[in-house]
Amino acid sequence: MSQQDISACVLGALEQYFRDLDGEKPCAIYDMVLKSVEKPMLEVVLSKAGGNQTMAADMLGINRNTLRKKLTEHQLL
Repeated sequence: MSQQDISACVLGALEQYFRDLDGEKPCAIYDMVLKSVEKPMLEVVLSKAGGNQTMAADMLGINRNTLRKKLTEHQLL
């Protein structure tokens, strides 16, 4: 899956989100999208790294402390 495929998935999901609102006012879209994408991304990368947090952090391009904070936020530890 390429970056374009991921972008297309997010685009489709957001279009569906707005259709489903049915006239209701949207709110906190930025946080909603980040939380929806971040947790599964962390789960997959950590799995591909065999549970090695240092390797997962390197794959994500973040430092290990930031990864641990995010894992804690998403209750993945």
